[in-house]
Amino acid sequence: MSGVLIDTCVWSLALRSKTPKELSVATQLTQLIDDNQAKIIGPIRQELLSGYSDKNSFDRLRQKLKYFPNEEIHDADYESAAEYSNFCRSKGVQGSHIDFLICAVACRFKFKIFTTDKDFKHYAKHLPISLLEKG
Repeated sequence: MSGVLIDTCVWSLALRSKTPKELSVATQLTQLIDDNQAKIIGPIRQELLSGYSDKNSFDRLRQKLKYFPNEEIHDADYESAAEYSNFCRSKGVQGSHIDFLICAVACRFKFKIFTTDKDFKHYAKHLPISLLEKG
């Protein structure tokens, strides 16, 4: 495995980590980080940071996320994401632009995707993506 692209929902759960489900996700994310497998893209970083209106909290999270360089997004990834969106929509599966961009980048890098978003299970029926099993 060359890496695991971590979806926004996983980062968010791990940052909260109060319930058993959140703690389980946080533990799995911590292991991926320890194994140098956790990957991020700019749009996910933006989504995470957009959730913090308190400047101190924003700055703390921004500092923590600096540990993870953004994986490069190419023009072809945006085109693949649009193709994926169109194809999935033709199969009756709707999704967000960011979700399909995650799928496109993950495919190019051959990354698995770590998410708790059930929409990705629907995408995986039609797209060449691999989801990381939750531990």
